[in-house]
Amino acid sequence: MLAKLADLHKLCFPQKPWNAEEFASLKRGGAEVIASDNGFIVWRTAVDEVEIITIGVHPDCRGTGIASALLMLMEKEIRNKNAPSKRGEMGQSQKAGQIKIFLEVAADNTAARALYEKHGYKQIGTRPKYYDGIDAIVMEKVL
Repeated sequence: MLAKLADLHKLCFPQKPWNAEEFASLKRGGAEVIASDNGFIVWRTAVDEVEIITIGVHPDCRGTGIASALLMLMEKEIRNKNAPSKRGEMGQSQKAGQIKIFLEVAADNTAARALYEKHGYKQIGTRPKYYDGIDAIVMEKVL
């Protein structure tokens, strides 16, 4: 599975592809993955905060709703883990049941920014020159 994920990541991000070992290392560190033949999302949780590490869709399948579906599946997974009976595993957040999801996206990646905004993510900051000289927009959504 991780080799296929690495192959797909290379198609999505040919300028900086990750290999299977990098995905294995993320998994060993507690990252979670939802993947299909045409897309993936990787995130990690720390108490009541979630960081989206990467999301990618095969170039031939962009604009088909795969990224939206992956975001919704991830959020459903997070909500299920934060259900009242499991809240102790995630910790207590600002208000009972709330989880903050964070991500960084390149300022010039208008398609990704539009996707996140469509799903309720709001800009909360900027990381100057985060992506090889391109600013990163820091976004957040509270579930």
